[in-house]
Amino acid sequence: MPWLFLVIGGLFEIGFTVSLKYSENFTKLWPSISFAICISLSFYFLNKAINGGLPIGTSYAVWTGIGAAGTAIAGMLFFKEPAVFWRLFFLVLLIGSIVGLKFVSDNH
Repeated sequence: MPWLFLVIGGLFEIGFTVSLKYSENFTKLWPSISFAICISLSFYFLNKAINGGLPIGTSYAVWTGIGAAGTAIAGMLFFKEPAVFWRLFFLVLLIGSIVGLKFVSDNH
C-alpha cells in the first residue's frame, strides 16, 4: 500500500506543477485553488508512504521522479515543449530509474 500512496502523491505533484503554470503567477483563481489542493494531497500521500514503511530517500526520489517525468511529458503534450530525441531518451532513463528503485527496495 505504501507504494500506491507514493504513486498517487507523484501524480498529484504533476497536478500541482501543471496548475502552477495555468495559475499565471497565482492571478487565476481556479488554477490557484487546484495548485493548493494538489500540493497538499501530494505531500499528504508522500507522508503516508514514508509512514507506511518506505525509506525516506527512496520515497523522495520516486516521488520527485514521477513528478519530474510527468511534468516534462505534460509540458510536451499541453504546452508544446520540444519532444526531441535526447529529451525523450533521458525521460526514459528517469522512468527506468524510478522502476529500478521499486525493484531494489527491501521494503514492501
